[in-house]
Amino acid sequence: MSDKQPMTINGKALLEAELKNLLQVERPQVIKAIEEARDHGDLSENADYDAAKERQGFIESRIAEIQTKLATAEVVDPKKVGSDRITFGATVTLTDLEEDREVTYQIVGEDEADVKQGKISIFSPLARALIGKRVDDVVEISTPKSDKEYEINNIDYK
Repeated sequence: MSDKQPMTINGKALLEAELKNLLQVERPQVIKAIEEARDHGDLSENADYDAAKERQGFIESRIAEIQTKLATAEVVDPKKVGSDRITFGATVTLTDLEEDREVTYQIVGEDEADVKQGKISIFSPLARALIGKRVDDVVEISTPKSDKEYEINNIDYK
């Protein structure tokens, strides 16, 4: 894993909100569930206890993961980038040359990525191909089905 985790201001806020929920809501709930399961007696055959302990393990793991990501975060405000080249945080409008349709993606951190919302990870093949390019450049990426070509129509930092 790299030393710095790139993320937008929004991505950092989402991770902080998830962490707060895990610490203030989820963790206390699972502790209470474990206590209640213990009250039911024999722990060796107690499915509620096993499920609560498994949930606790997941929560503690996710808390540690988020804390590490936030500690190594390199937060980027796309509004302050303003470049004629594509960099992290850019919102890029492309024409899929094969299907002759326009698509728009923002290049974000891996925890923020959601293709349905038009957000792709900085580590995705398309984002890696776009980094450093300008308007009117054509990029080609390989997909499992075929090679695709995109023409860059617009770059915006919002």
